[in-house]
Amino acid sequence: MANWIEVILRAIGMLMLLFFAAKLAGKKQVAQLSYFDYISRITLGGIAAITILHLEVNFYYGILAVVVWVGITYLLDLLALKSKVVRAFIDGKSTVLIKDGKVMEDNLKKEQFTTDMLLKQLRTKNAFKFADVEFAVLEPTGELNVLLKRDRQPLTLKDLNVKIPDEKEPQAVIMDGKILNEPLATLGLNQAWLKTELDKQGVAIENVFLGQVDSFGQLTVDLFDDKIQVPKPTEMPLLLSSIKKCQADLELFALATENEEAKQMYSKNAKKVEEVIRKVQTLLQ
Repeated sequence: MANWIEVILRAIGMLMLLFFAAKLAGKKQVAQLSYFDYISRITLGGIAAITILHLEVNFYYGILAVVVWVGITYLLDLLALKSKVVRAFIDGKSTVLIKDGKVMEDNLKKEQFTTDMLLKQLRTKNAFKFADVEFAVLEPTGELNVLLKRDRQPLTLKDLNVKIPDEKEPQAVIMDGKILNEPLATLGLNQAWLKTELDKQGVAIENVFLGQVDSFGQLTVDLFDDKIQVPKPTEMPLLLSSIKKCQADLELFALATENEEAKQMYSKNAKKVEEVIRKVQTLLQ
């Protein structure tokens, strides 16, 4: 067998083996890998490269080395799932670098973390002053997680005492110009509803690259032709306008009537609708 043919066959075989090894290892991103995981993957790459290019190395020995290495790391991962001690030994422990707003100098030295490195990591978390940080911990992956002081944290709707319903996962109902029936059924909708919504936007199904329905029942589409402008969904703004019109009509009726009892009724209900508008305005704009 020619050398170049053997290299191709070895590369294909090793690629398939590493593919299954990667599937076995799970879906960790590169940033989530511990030092052990990182070194393990580099070693696997080295074994594969040597086995593929060095023809004097028995190919089956290379396969054996990969299988043994993957098997050991997989067993260690299983043990880490069940044992905190093993997990701490393999992945390492988190280190607190800022506590109660004070920099822990001893921990910085322990992790060989310079002041410049600390400030750089804080800037990636939008904390440009260490005085704004209440707590910062260095994870085993090398990522710095930061808790800002209470008065430096972004304002949320909860802080404003505004209650909103939980938002559900949006469902893709059109993909590559084809209707996806299962997500539609999950939302309790059908193709007739979908076609009606597309007609409102003046769009044909075959021209839609991607279509999503959010938790409020609004359809948003992206077309194959990016030059065509698709109008934004108007159901929510129209609903808000209708509610505001009802409130204005009630106030108008209160002013127009001479019946004192009716006037009070209209005014009372106008205030109730105004309260409803205040609660839902952020959702319907």
